[in-house]
Amino acid sequence: MNFQQFINILWSRKSVALSVLMVTVITTLVLSLLLPKQYLATTSIVVDQRSVDPVTGLTLPVQLMPGYIATQVDVISSHNVARKVVEKLKLSEDPQIQEDFAKSKSTGDIRDWIADLLLKSLDINPSRESNVIQVDATSIDPQSAANIANAFADAYIQTGIELQAQPAKLTADWFDLQMATLREHLEHAQSVLSTYQQQHGIVATDDRLDLESSRLSELSRQLLESQVQTSELQSRKDLLTTTIKQGGSSEALQEVLNNPLIQALKSELARAEASFAELSKRVDINHPQYKQAKAEVNSLRQKTQSEIKMVLSSITSGLASSNQRDRIVANALAEQKAKVLHLKKQHDEIAVYSREVENAQRAYDAAMQRTVQTRMESEISQTNIAVLNPALPPQKHAKPNVQLNMILSVFLGGMLGMGAALLAEIMDRRVRSAFDISELLAIPVFAIVSTSASKPTRMPHLFNRDNTK
Repeated sequence: MNFQQFINILWSRKSVALSVLMVTVITTLVLSLLLPKQYLATTSIVVDQRSVDPVTGLTLPVQLMPGYIATQVDVISSHNVARKVVEKLKLSEDPQIQEDFAKSKSTGDIRDWIADLLLKSLDINPSRESNVIQVDATSIDPQSAANIANAFADAYIQTGIELQAQPAKLTADWFDLQMATLREHLEHAQSVLSTYQQQHGIVATDDRLDLESSRLSELSRQLLESQVQTSELQSRKDLLTTTIKQGGSSEALQEVLNNPLIQALKSELARAEASFAELSKRVDINHPQYKQAKAEVNSLRQKTQSEIKMVLSSITSGLASSNQRDRIVANALAEQKAKVLHLKKQHDEIAVYSREVENAQRAYDAAMQRTVQTRMESEISQTNIAVLNPALPPQKHAKPNVQLNMILSVFLGGMLGMGAALLAEIMDRRVRSAFDISELLAIPVFAIVSTSASKPTRMPHLFNRDNTK
């Protein structure tokens, strides 16, 4: 079938096509006028993504636009929000709705049934380039449509607050349970530290350890000085012993030479010997002056030897005293070292207990701070969602749209009319052009004879190939 044939068929069957078109248009018009009017109310909700946390004061990160807005749309269209709308508007107490619920023979809760009906009449349109979401509610009453749209906005905001506060509340409850355990750990660590300090009588470990360490250093210095002195005395004694064994004079020792008393006695002895030598030349040995001078010389010699012996004896006694002092200082040093080591051990143990107390205190403080923060978050009533434009009762109904329905009926009626014309042609096939003759009878057409007075509107049936022209 070519286009010319199609046009010929429509022109020939125009009465059928027009009849179907008129029936479709009239039917659509009647239905549009008979259907109950439905009103559409719209509320606009803005979702602010750059909000500041009211508890911590930190700026929240910007969420990804498509996923975040899509999530908010799903929240608005959730059964939870619709159930809140039912409870807010008290739709379950409406007698007409109760009657409709009884007729539906539903076995569930009437509030869930109403919530499902509300979701079917709800239309959510998020903006593509902004954070504004439009919520459209349809109802047979203008005021009801506005109330439902506004109720959905309020329920959505309430649900957003609950979704934000509920995890924080669960976290706060968990922290409350942990706080008891952390408090017990802190009290136990403090008790262990306090008991240890009381048992050992320790108040300030660092000061006491520093004092005892200073004493240990002083004893070490004293022992070193005493050992040096002992070593020096031992050297002097060894030199004295060697000198005596070799037959040397003890007067050549450094201790004797450095002794001022011995040197003074030697000086007096030298003067006395000089006087005695001079006197011995002038008087006899029995002369009283001779005897006196000789006695003085002998006395000075005895004093000098006595002083030398005392100096040599002082070396031996000094060495013994120095050795005794070395032993005393060494013992004191050993005791002080043991005492310092014991204090260091106590210091290390107290440091361990103190660190346990500090760690327990730090964990307890951190948990306490987080508990307070989560508890405040669980009781927060602020949200980043706000109603931009509340819904108002519409002045005109949105459905049925008579003008749109008529346009669609004309289009649909035209399509149905053409379909009916083609169906009628198929059921009653006619020859309407030369192309039909050549196509159906498979014979060539040499000429078309027509008169200017009249044109045949149709040709006889030529469905049999055996028929002649």
